[in-house]
Amino acid sequence: MQTISLNVQGMSCGHCVKSVEGSVSELVGVNSVNVKLDEALVEVSFNEAKVPLDKIKETIEDQGYDVE
Repeated sequence: MQTISLNVQGMSCGHCVKSVEGSVSELVGVNSVNVKLDEALVEVSFNEAKVPLDKIKETIEDQGYDVE
């Protein structure tokens, strides 16, 4: 299991949090997702053998946010 913190720009409200947490948590291999709105961070705990980091980033970007 690996845990990473991603800098995500464009999140500004509770809907943003639900959108990111909901979409990322649906990925097979993701154990937990925690959005820290005030810090523009998304912490993800995942099994890198089941889901690549690029897929997690792509899923966040598909919701309309920028992963730096």
